[in-house]
Amino acid sequence: MSYAEVNGINLYYETHGTGQPLVLLHGGLGSGEMFGASLAVFAENHQVILPDLQGHGRTADIDRPVDYALMADDIAALIDHLGLDRPDVVGFSLGGGVGLQLAIRHPEKVGKLVSTSAGIRRDAFYPDLLAQQAQVNAAAAEFMTETPMYELYARVAPRPEDFPRLLDKIGETMRRDFDHTDDVRGLRVPTLIMGADADMVPPSHFVEIFALLDGGQRDGGWMGDGRPKGGHALAILPGTTHYNIIDSPLFATTALSFLSQK
Repeated sequence: MSYAEVNGINLYYETHGTGQPLVLLHGGLGSGEMFGASLAVFAENHQVILPDLQGHGRTADIDRPVDYALMADDIAALIDHLGLDRPDVVGFSLGGGVGLQLAIRHPEKVGKLVSTSAGIRRDAFYPDLLAQQAQVNAAAAEFMTETPMYELYARVAPRPEDFPRLLDKIGETMRRDFDHTDDVRGLRVPTLIMGADADMVPPSHFVEIFALLDGGQRDGGWMGDGRPKGGHALAILPGTTHYNIIDSPLFATTALSFLSQK
């Protein structure tokens, strides 16, 4: 359990296991603890670096927005701080979006990427979900005091009183329009796009992202010579949702299978 001073933030991280470095990025309003049993599977043959992103878990907030690009820069700085050589990156939800930005902004620092349950266009999310996200702000804090998310935050956060502030920032981020289509189209890091078959966006959105990466354009061929030129892949995990995909045994095994491919 350590802290790294990077980009003006005191970033908390843990290290588990030994082997090829792998950075594991958690979802919004969570922390590294949310990976549960999956962490042990990843750490069997990897040195897992498990940071808590800005304002989450044991990393205190600072005076800036909760922004995917800024958090990606934090992880790039952490990779440099630890002297890691192109570690693989696995991210979920918020962490999946941060992982994509890391690969877009700092491709030279990443080996392979697994981006799980991360949409690249705001209008790809279901309309009723967007309406719910629009209600996320500091005023919602009092209604969340008995939720697992708040209980975790209150237990580990350096300043538990910052929870309403985190909700304000997360809500602001979710209400902001975004479309990373052009950035993803130019992605050079081999990437697995993974999603639940009942996620926050329809499965067709993950197929759309895969298509931007040259996926699904032709028959793969007996020798795989028709697969995406950049080494990209797609996985839709059956029987999962956005809220339990990382608890599925398929999450770690699918990610590790992709990372182990030459």
